[in-house]
Amino acid sequence: MPPKVDELALQVEAILFACGKPLSVHEISEALGIADSRSVQVALKTLQQTYENRQTALELRRVGDRYALQLVERFVTTVQSVTPVEMAPRTLKTLTLIAYHQPILQSMLVRMVGDSAYEEVQRLRGMSLVHTEVKGSTLELTTTRRFAEYFGIASTKPEEIRKFLEEKLGVKPGVAAPSPEEPSTTPPSAPGAPPAPAPELLAAGTAGALAVTPTTEAPN
Repeated sequence: MPPKVDELALQVEAILFACGKPLSVHEISEALGIADSRSVQVALKTLQQTYENRQTALELRRVGDRYALQLVERFVTTVQSVTPVEMAPRTLKTLTLIAYHQPILQSMLVRMVGDSAYEEVQRLRGMSLVHTEVKGSTLELTTTRRFAEYFGIASTKPEEIRKFLEEKLGVKPGVAAPSPEEPSTTPPSAPGAPPAPAPELLAAGTAGALAVTPTTEAPN
């Protein structure tokens, strides 16, 4: 039998639904005016078990140290036709490359996608999805916690994000060898670094896959 959902669990559910983004236990407690966050943790556990036992298209998922209500993965394609694309394909491709190769220098990214990388990095930085840090004459690029929350990735660790891209989005290691007359636009991998994903896999499929999976609306 599924556990009985008490009043506090229903209030927590209402907060998560109305907010539309991942919230920490502390944030939920503050929103409900509850001093003891342990009761909220119990309510979250009860709510999570209820969703697991209930026939529903929604799930309560933990994203790092936060919790979010979102679609069960198998229903993502069901809503694809009515879900607006949140990013242009070029922006999404740039974000995917940064996420897969992070930490990556902006100068290396420019070699991979061209001069448009400068504009796209600024756009992604403005959306709080990419963090930049000065490294010599260029910038080092990494994804933010906001990125993990936005796409429902349970970890902010680069290796876990890379695994998510490979398993969930079909991004596979390996790059087609450039023809003699065309210099490679992909920088050589550093010793021990994972091979780059095939460019054609980044250009096709990624946009449709990522565009419908955010747990929140596009950040301002």
